This record gives sequence, C-alpha cells and structure tokens, in this order.
Amino acid sequence: MGFCSLSNLAMADRHGEDSPYFAGWKAYDLNPYDLLYNPSGIIQMGLAENQVGTDLLEEWLEKHSDIPTWKGTLTSFKQTALYQDYHGLANFRKALANFMAEVRGRRVMIDPDMIVLTAGATAGNEILTFCIADPGEALLVPTPYYPGFDRDLRWRTGVDIIPVKCYSYNNFEVTLPALEKAYQEGLSKKQSIKAILITNPSNPLGLTISPQTLTMILDFAAEKSIHVISDEVYAGTVFSPQPFTSILQIVQSSNKYDPETVHVVYSLSKDLGLPGFRIGAIYSSNPRIITASRRMSSFSLVSSQTQVLLKCLLSDSGFIAEYLATIKERLKRRHGEFKMGLKEVGIDSLEGNAGLFSWVDLRNLLVCDNWDGEMKLWRVILEEIGLNVSPGCSFHCEEPGWFRVCYGNMSEDEMNVALGRIKAFMSAGRAKEIAVLSMGKTDALAAAEGSSGVAAAAAAAACTSLGLDAGDLQPEPLAH
Repeated sequence: MGFCSLSNLAMADRHGEDSPYFAGWKAYDLNPYDLLYNPSGIIQMGLAENQVGTDLLEEWLEKHSDIPTWKGTLTSFKQTALYQDYHGLANFRKALANFMAEVRGRRVMIDPDMIVLTAGATAGNEILTFCIADPGEALLVPTPYYPGFDRDLRWRTGVDIIPVKCYSYNNFEVTLPALEKAYQEGLSKKQSIKAILITNPSNPLGLTISPQTLTMILDFAAEKSIHVISDEVYAGTVFSPQPFTSILQIVQSSNKYDPETVHVVYSLSKDLGLPGFRIGAIYSSNPRIITASRRMSSFSLVSSQTQVLLKCLLSDSGFIAEYLATIKERLKRRHGEFKMGLKEVGIDSLEGNAGLFSWVDLRNLLVCDNWDGEMKLWRVILEEIGLNVSPGCSFHCEEPGWFRVCYGNMSEDEMNVALGRIKAFMSAGRAKEIAVLSMGKTDALAAAEGSSGVAAAAAAAACTSLGLDAGDLQPEPLAH
C-alpha cells in the first residue's frame, strides 16, 4: 500500500509541543504525587491553575443546585438546547462584560455588544491573529512569554513571532530600545509586522505592566501603525495594593490613541478558576475585527448550557465581590509563604504582585551557565526532586537559570511538601550528590572552572568523584 500524504499543516513543526513545558506535564501524568497512594510522586508545579477559590465556587453551586434543572435561570431547556446565534446568549455577554469591568476596578467601559465569545483565551488569541496578520507576517511578543503562544499564534495561522528581548537587570520590563530592535529585526527579514502582543499581568513573571510602560507601548504602536493585543487573563489575580491597569483604561481616558487598533483577550480560566469551562472572550472597538471574529468563532463556540450557568454565577454581585477579594488575599498570603520558604534556603525570585506562580532565580545552581546547564538542572528537579517546574527556555527567556514555579494549583499542605523537598535538595550533601549524577566529564570540568557558590561546590564534588582535575578545561561560553 502506498503512502498517503498529509497536509503541510499536519506535518508542520510549529506547534511547540516538544517544549520541556509540555514534557514535564507528561512526566507528571505518569507519576503523579498523592499524599496517601504515591507520596514520592511528582508534584505538579508547572500548571498555572487557580484552585485557591475552588471551595467558594463549590459552596455557591451547592446553594444554587437548582440551576442545572433550569429553575430560576429565566431560560427554558428548549431555548438552551436549540441553536444559538454565534454572538452567544445576550444575557451572558452582559454578565461577562459587567464582570470584566468589576475585575478592572470599574475604571473601564465594557460594551457587551463588542464581546466575541471563544472557547478559551487560546482560541481568542488565534482568532485575533487570523484577523490581523497573514501567513509570513509577524507579531512582536516580549520575552519571557507563555509557551502556548508558539501554538496559539503561529501553528495554524502561519504567522511568525519576533521576540522582544527583555532581561533581569530591570525585572524583564519592556523597553523602547528592545521594541525598536525587534521591529528592525523583522524589517531586515522583509517581514511585515502587524501587532505587539503583551500579557498583563505577565505569565511567567507574575508582574503587572506599569501605566508608563503601557503608554510607551501604545505610543510605539501608533508610530509604527500596528495593532496592540493585550492578553489580560490574570487581571483578577492582582494582589498588590496598587490596582491593575488595563490597557483599555489608558485608551479610553485619552484621545491620543485609535481604539480600533487596541484589542483585549480575556477568559474565566485564571481569575475564576474555570479552565475546563472553556470561556474566553475577545474585546475590541473595531467593527471589522468583531465581525470577522464572530464568523471565526463558529469553530470554537461555548455551549449554551455553560453560558446559562455562568450568567447566574456572574450576576450574583455579592458573591463575585467576596470571591475576588478572597482569592486576592489568599494569593497574596500564598505568594508570601512560598517566597519566604525559598528565601530561607537562599533562593531568590521576582517580587511578583499577580498570577498563580513565581519567577524563580536558580542561576547560581547551574553547573554550566548555558541552556544545556538549565536543562540538566530541570531534569534533576523533575526526576530527582520530583517537582514539575517549567524552565525559562520554554518561555524564550534570554538568560539561563530562571524557572516558573506554580503554587496556585495546590493546597497549602502540598505546597509545604514541595518546599520541604526543595530544602532537602539545597542541603550541601544532596546538592553534591545530584551534581555527580547529572554531570559527565566535560560538564564537570567546565562547571568547576566557571561556576560559583553552591554550583561550584557541587561541580568540584563531581570532579572529585569522577577523578578529574578541574583546571584541565576552560568553562563553556554562555549560549544565546
């Protein structure tokens, strides 16, 4: 039988599934931690899932258990079961618009008629990319960025990502020179650059973007005549005293910017902890974007039953206010406890103010200051310590040694188990033992020459174990 060929899309290597970001999930699935049945299993710290408010949602559903039987919903079973307009249910879009405004501190206006429902933010980002750019054109995306963007923005659209390279010296803040450099890089490759996509609050940094930086980005985009897409799926997780600033707030308070060039992607996956419900949204003031997005959304519709249930939930203003206040307080406490636990064993992280994770600095644990060294450390953390964390290379970070570590997807007890494993690893004897396991001859020699602190001690121990002279080899150069 002859070979039946497949489409270029099916065969294209643009999905990004080969990233360690996804590989860690697979390892966890094969050996998941369970306090009773598998206490030595892998703890999932690579999944940005909001479980800190699940109990509140369960309590609300218990009190409103009649909703699945359609009582008190103002919607009959027949109305819900039949075909709906691609726009979605009008009363749900109104409730969602009100929730989006609440999350943004009532400092923005959200028109429910300018909302397009999508099956999660994944579909929303892809649809916007389809609307804005053609195959071969490009989007500017600041690094480090969510690994799923390689799939969402590139795979089926044929659009390219040009990274805007950001660095730790200023907490990875986007700068005008970095934007200009990335833009010129695209032009040098004869690419048409159509938009800047930002994530605010940032995934993986767990930081909000300042109003000053947002204004700079808008000014740059206006000068270059390109669009701005702001992915704001973590807007409701901001736990710092300073309120979250949506890009819509700046655009709506000024006549300086064309609102038809600024678009927001949102979902209920992170703020409300409902990723399985697949509720996403595109918000835009551009009628052509809205029309095209609604047409494309026919491939990613949200079930009417889900809309009816969540319309009732979002319309309960008292519950929503209590929920948002509670998860922010819980996330702030969880973040502080996790950061303090790391600090006790000499591990630093960014002083985040949002999100479900910390951006952790493990550069001083690299046996080799390059991407190979980062991957070796990641494998040690995954296989020896039993924690699935996400290495910076999967987020296109420019500096080896940064890791995203999630703490919002677990109980406090489980987080403490994870911290206990990290503390055990950081003990001198364990660090040396793992260094020996993870290094070969060349790595050990190079690391002993080029490392410092804990990494140097571990590398020296490895050299001794392998019978090597650490002065025999120069360190490996930093890879980019």
